[in-house]
Amino acid sequence: MGFSRQNIGVDCHFLLQRIFPTQGLKPDPSKAVVLLDPPWNRVLRNDHVTLKCQGDYPVEDNSTKWWHNGTRISSQTSSYIIADAKVEDSGKYECQTGLSALSDPVKLEVRVDWLLLQATKWVVNVGEPIQLKCHSWKKTPVVKVQYFQNGRGKKYFHRNSDFYIPEAKLEHSGSYFCRGIIGTKNESSESVQIIVQGLGTSQTISSFFPPWHQITFCLVMGLVFAVDTWLYFSVQRHLQNSEEWRNGKVTWSKGP
Repeated sequence: MGFSRQNIGVDCHFLLQRIFPTQGLKPDPSKAVVLLDPPWNRVLRNDHVTLKCQGDYPVEDNSTKWWHNGTRISSQTSSYIIADAKVEDSGKYECQTGLSALSDPVKLEVRVDWLLLQATKWVVNVGEPIQLKCHSWKKTPVVKVQYFQNGRGKKYFHRNSDFYIPEAKLEHSGSYFCRGIIGTKNESSESVQIIVQGLGTSQTISSFFPPWHQITFCLVMGLVFAVDTWLYFSVQRHLQNSEEWRNGKVTWSKGP
């Protein structure tokens, strides 16, 4: 198998960017951030949800501005509490502190059902963990819980437990739902999509070498290309200065 100089250069640049991220990849420090506690953005009716606003405050002024679907909320505390979630609480939430810009919106979805599949993230990168929870209305006990991916059973628990995937792979993308028994009834959640994003061209090298070998490989390839380039220009310069260079041809004579 062969690698072109261009492909290896792209792969090594991507790899080094992941190991030594640039300043531009960091989130904007001037923006406030909305966090959910617990961290699920899909909840059931009557659930308790707390939205927390993180941002910088001026001295002696810790007031916070909140918006729900673009409408200002009266609350001025850093935490906005929804003690008994209703469907109308669904929507986008934003916040702002005295020394921060308006946050990016965080979407909250309130559903009415017996079971709801929850996830900390719906779009994950390869290598990141996936955590799924089969949540029941008012935390009603659920037994014989099974998690499904694309219609096929993936994990079974006699007592309700979270389904945890330590390192996501591309094949973990798909449609998920959970099923369990509440009382005497067999209940199922709605299906939701989990998307696992690949790492682009870096997978060309990643599939063949462990991480630190990748770094060594990139450094060696860079050295080889540097030497190769130096030799090329050195030979070109030598040939151009030689008296034996005639009309693009080189003649060689045998020495003593």
